[in-house]
Amino acid sequence: MGRELNKLTALSVRNAAAGKHADGGGLWFHKREDGGGQWVLRVTVHGRRREMGLGSAAEVSLKEARNEAAKWRAVARQNIDPIKERERLKREAARHLHLLEEIAEDAFESRKAELKGDGTAGRWFTPLKLHVLPKLGKVPVAEIDQIDIRDTLTPIWHKKAETARKALNRLSICFKHAAALGLDVDIQAPDKARALLGQQRHKPSNIPAMAWREVPGFYGTLADESVTHLALRLLILTGVRSSPLRFLHESQISGDIWTIPGDAMKGRKDKTPDFRVPLSEEALSIVEQARKLSRDGFLFPSVKRGVISDMTMGRLMERAQLEARPHGFRSSLRDWIAEATETPHDVAETMLGHIVGGAVERAYRRTDFLEQRRNLLERWAKHVTNGAILNV
Repeated sequence: MGRELNKLTALSVRNAAAGKHADGGGLWFHKREDGGGQWVLRVTVHGRRREMGLGSAAEVSLKEARNEAAKWRAVARQNIDPIKERERLKREAARHLHLLEEIAEDAFESRKAELKGDGTAGRWFTPLKLHVLPKLGKVPVAEIDQIDIRDTLTPIWHKKAETARKALNRLSICFKHAAALGLDVDIQAPDKARALLGQQRHKPSNIPAMAWREVPGFYGTLADESVTHLALRLLILTGVRSSPLRFLHESQISGDIWTIPGDAMKGRKDKTPDFRVPLSEEALSIVEQARKLSRDGFLFPSVKRGVISDMTMGRLMERAQLEARPHGFRSSLRDWIAEATETPHDVAETMLGHIVGGAVERAYRRTDFLEQRRNLLERWAKHVTNGAILNV
């Protein structure tokens, strides 16, 4: 056998003429007319000859080719087709390269365009990052089953019900993403885990809101010209959500109109029109005061960098021993509209930036009720600043 092996040398390979050159033991060097070459191993399995490529001579040395040939000859001696075995091992390796954390990151990247601000706030990825990936991130997604998911989410299923629900929904998206990539995953595993986890005991509650009759009293306590006080006052007067208010930039205001970019509106998708907010005289006065404290064009900067956080306004109300929270002022405004005015439903809902009606109806209705909302917010400002109740 020794005489049949290792017939070639590195020099003979380099200087070989075009054609096929045997090294022994089924290893051949195929030299092409263009000067390139290929290593090929010939073996017989189940009475059938198989030719297995071992790579280009430019990338695989003679020594490496011999080592590979020896490995696959050993496989063939077990009556296993080395070509099929290599493909099987490649598929197995591919499965282990696709860890859940990799799939989750890829799924997140592919969905960024659908998320507000391209998902920079991190809310889509956070439930996975905090509660799933620490336990399952390094596990190949094809090996994760409903038991793994159940055991991972059980600690928070009832204690942090909403977060757990979001984490499970994100996992479902990840599994569908993995399936679309061609991975052999159990796409039903998240739904099976949901069945194993059972009904959540936690019942979601609405964010505490202040009764609209009590708003003037609280508004009067926001007497200084600090960023937090000014931000809360404008939040109350406009009924917008915290995020667009905190990121209010000088460029968004023109005259008495504040235009919130469509992608900053909750639940809005691409190509959604910007949302115009009419500013009352009181709101404009606050904007002028905030301009004196602005930084880089942002009217409500934080102490160090960026803009104030949602928690900053929330803590102020907490320190005042109030149950209500900043987001609740949207409910205060909506209740005032319902109980103290005779505003049509569509106008009232548009006031809060809600989408009203179906797609066809919205296609034909081009108005955003700007003037009606302007009048309403002036009346709301008068109520907030002096407690007047206008039943009109």
